[in-house]
Amino acid sequence: MRIALGSDERTHLTDFVEAELRRRGLEVQAFGPPTGQELAWPEVAEAVARTVVSGGADEGVLFCWTGTGVSMAANKVPGIRAALCGDAETARGAKAWNQANVLCLSLRSTSDTVAREILDAWFSASADPSEAENVARVNAMDERYRVAESGRAGRSR
Repeated sequence: MRIALGSDERTHLTDFVEAELRRRGLEVQAFGPPTGQELAWPEVAEAVARTVVSGGADEGVLFCWTGTGVSMAANKVPGIRAALCGDAETARGAKAWNQANVLCLSLRSTSDTVAREILDAWFSASADPSEAENVARVNAMDERYRVAESGRAGRSR
């Protein structure tokens, strides 16, 4: 499995999660700045999200200080279902019930232990067939708004 990993800054947690993903045998493509530098979180979120929707990665993992910004930015890319997860049960539910394809984590509040638990839950969860209709509804909304926005493209405001 290929994972697009991105953060607006490189930290102990980003390095820990990258190493943990590689330890699990996953192929990691990292997006973000070198140590000691920063990159705007919307830019890194878009890069990871576009990599996932284009098929360059199967899933994504994103970080920012709270995790909220990258989740909001990634979800602007059609086809992305980014979920901010602060614990294992939320991660399991995001994958099982919502078929999330981008995991978002807080640099501020996620410890190594919790990150490992979240990754365990995320990668062990499988789609719950009883939620297929709800996932289809979300996909239809995504398509509906994508079409609506493309119809407005080029119009002056």
